[in-house]
Amino acid sequence: MAGLALGLYLAGLGLAFGWRSVAQWRATGDTGLRLHAGPVGSTAWWAKLLFVFALLLGLAGPIAGLAGLPPVGPLDHGGVRLTGLALAVAGLAATLGAQVRMGVSWRVGVDPGERTALVTTGAFALARNPIFTAMVVTSAGLALMVPNPVALAATIVLIASVQMQVRVVEEPYLDRVHGAAYAAYTARVGRFVPGIGQRHATTR
Repeated sequence: MAGLALGLYLAGLGLAFGWRSVAQWRATGDTGLRLHAGPVGSTAWWAKLLFVFALLLGLAGPIAGLAGLPPVGPLDHGGVRLTGLALAVAGLAATLGAQVRMGVSWRVGVDPGERTALVTTGAFALARNPIFTAMVVTSAGLALMVPNPVALAATIVLIASVQMQVRVVEEPYLDRVHGAAYAAYTARVGRFVPGIGQRHATTR
């Protein structure tokens, strides 16, 4: 199962970042990658650093499993691993689907001087950040496939980095760029899952 988890992880990275960037470049002449992390020590910098660390841990988890790192006892069960496989595949498909729904507005990272269209349809009508939600589901699935401490830590760090990125970097940017339209959107749609994380229209 560790080998399958590693294959899914590498495929996910290749599709979600590699293929999607190439598709974006072919459609717009721009890869959509905004990798500048901001000043060293800033919140944006820490959020980006945590995200990269989560990606590295996500890779290290299956590798550690192949190397013989034992799983966490209560999760060392065939049913748990099969559930993880289902979650990982579903999460990966949902990640790619939400990325495609963003169309030309898709970005990795934020350019403060840039303005893209606000996407509120499809998966974005259910949650404001469905790509991140799907990525966490994928990570959790992989961690259940290879339930060792490294893989489990990858999911925890990913959740922390996503929370920081969304709340402290992306939401202030979208508030500034889209104003009342974004405020209305946040008032009716949850942050990561339906029904949870709506903000009052006056909140900034």
